[in-house]
Amino acid sequence: MSLKALPLLFINLGGEMVYILHQRLHAQNIDGSKSQKVINDIISTMYNRRYMEEIFKPQELHSKKAMRTVFDRLAHASIMRLNAPSMDKLYDLMTMAVKYHVSLCSRPRDLLLVTLNHVDGLRAMVPNQTSVIATLDDLYENIIQTYAKMGEGELQVIRQTLLSFFQDMHVRVSIFLKERQQNQTGRFVLPSGGPVPEGTKIPGKIILYSEKGDVRQCKQFNPGPRYQEAGKQGSLEKIGDRVITLGTNMYATHKSSDATTSRAEGRALVVKKTTTNTVDLSCPDPNAKAQLDLLSTLIGSDKVKQSAFRVNLFNNDEEEESYESPVVGQLEQENIEYVNIDARHSEHRYLAKVMGDMNIGASKRRDDDLLDLMDQA
Repeated sequence: MSLKALPLLFINLGGEMVYILHQRLHAQNIDGSKSQKVINDIISTMYNRRYMEEIFKPQELHSKKAMRTVFDRLAHASIMRLNAPSMDKLYDLMTMAVKYHVSLCSRPRDLLLVTLNHVDGLRAMVPNQTSVIATLDDLYENIIQTYAKMGEGELQVIRQTLLSFFQDMHVRVSIFLKERQQNQTGRFVLPSGGPVPEGTKIPGKIILYSEKGDVRQCKQFNPGPRYQEAGKQGSLEKIGDRVITLGTNMYATHKSSDATTSRAEGRALVVKKTTTNTVDLSCPDPNAKAQLDLLSTLIGSDKVKQSAFRVNLFNNDEEEESYESPVVGQLEQENIEYVNIDARHSEHRYLAKVMGDMNIGASKRRDDDLLDLMDQA
């Protein structure tokens, strides 16, 4: 597991959250000044320099519960409010989009291009917002300084860490279903063929070399899908051509009805409908708790926000009432383990003896009475 995967996970999930909220604000005809304020506040808080200093420190990924709570607070960093089902749906959309992007990276370094695409997309949403753009510029510098000089092996470990985080998250998203990028079980359909990764050759040829290094024999075979040579390499400059489209705003070219999810079917996981707007964080890891405390300070959660308005991620009341999040249902079962010990078995005679000694009712002696012992103290 990589200790440097958290920043990429956080930045990409945050980018998708802003994409979705931006689309819903426009779909519900929220006043332009209010919509812009929401976007500005969320981006400024989410990528605040102090908070990014904590996120970029080498550390393990937060638990899924902690990550869910972080974005719950970030979504309410402005005057906008989401009810529990809308927040569940928002997080489902975020996680599935980033999972899809990470899964389709043909080479580990594409993770950086996906991340920079998100930063570019956020920059386009805050034109003429000098302070917010300065925050995104600082974020860009952190990304380049941390990841640009990494080797492919280290980036591949980061990619595997991210995929492990998204494992067993299967939520059907209508955009992916319509494009046949996802099947009815919520699993992605990864394409075959297309451009090969930078620095690799098109499959279909076997070359045999002699001991001296000369070409001895060359065989051709049909690789099946059609492959093309890699195009130009994506730019890591602050403003440049990233080449790949993963990480760009897919909601900008779809109608509001496309930004929906449906219940995952055929899953062994028992899904429970949530009734609260937050996820309980019992015994969170210290790093996550410290960062949540810092985030609360940056947001100013104790201050009452005036002129708050509510945004709904559903098209109608029926859809909202019937929505059950597979991801949130999974969070409720996270880290729950049961160990059954049968002390009556012959292999556990010692435990049986201990349990027998702990039986107060078995004691006949008056001086063993608990109250008497307390009186003697």
